[in-house]
Amino acid sequence: MNTAFNELLQFIKTGSKFIIAGHKEPDGDCVGSQLALRSALRRLGKEAIVCSAGPFKRSELRIYSDQFVKIPENEDLSGTKVIVVDCSSIDRIGDLQDFLSKFPCAVIDHHVSKHLPSTPEQPVYTDSKMPSCTLLIHKLIKSLDLELKEEEATLLLFGLCTDTGFFRYLTEKNEEAVEAAAEFVRSGASLKKIFNTMNSGKSLNSRILLGQMLSRTESHFNGRLLTSYETLDDYNKFGLENRDSDNLNQLMLSIEGIEATVIIRQECADNCTVSLRSTDSIDVARIAYDFGGGGHKNAAGLTMKGDIPYVKQKLLEVFKNIFNC
Repeated sequence: MNTAFNELLQFIKTGSKFIIAGHKEPDGDCVGSQLALRSALRRLGKEAIVCSAGPFKRSELRIYSDQFVKIPENEDLSGTKVIVVDCSSIDRIGDLQDFLSKFPCAVIDHHVSKHLPSTPEQPVYTDSKMPSCTLLIHKLIKSLDLELKEEEATLLLFGLCTDTGFFRYLTEKNEEAVEAAAEFVRSGASLKKIFNTMNSGKSLNSRILLGQMLSRTESHFNGRLLTSYETLDDYNKFGLENRDSDNLNQLMLSIEGIEATVIIRQECADNCTVSLRSTDSIDVARIAYDFGGGGHKNAAGLTMKGDIPYVKQKLLEVFKNIFNC
């Protein structure tokens, strides 16, 4: 067991109050990790709350959103420690950064991104080989000598399904993830219920926006790369809750000959967010990392200053080098 993990265990064992934070615009892996860890810490007799800057734009997260607070109020926070999950550092947690930076902070992450050195006072436990952060939380719960509860198993499996595209991104190297999934099921988690949670409850507007963005898809480099985009007008008309990058990426990646996809969203006049996906050979996490983002080999994201044409051109230049065109 590595030093950072042991330091994390001590960080938890010597603390009594915890704030568990995650990245802004959380996904199922982030939410599942936060809530499962909160449950485990409370079973150890510790005080624990979950914080998030939000927004909870994914429909499958709505059932969990009311369990989160933005900033704790009317609480005695003396002696509090912070644990940031599914996120490279405290600077990715949005508006909570200034408030939470006052407390000792640990990090649990599985992304390829830049981390601060781990110390006993500020442990940073990472494993980029793991396809979801919930697998790291699972390892932590077992190391704390706790028997997995059904609710925790469901949250952990939900996070694993989110970050693996319901196991689509797993390979022959992910035996440990499949074994963990089996343990979650034995503990009471239902794959069928999680699938329905992730794939139902969509609005008609989300399907309309999905169709519009699919119709904007452009092919590059002899069909090896696809790009699409969402404008500020789309955002103003449809809102955050109708975004559905997962289904759009899935549709784009199903096209013959595709190796990577790029979805650009104009968030404001001079800033865009970018979703990157690949089938296998291209490591989009490295592309995202070069622009200050992060993620996994086949799924990553970044933020870039500029409008859609500027961001698109910058990324096309990168892919031109990758494809040797």
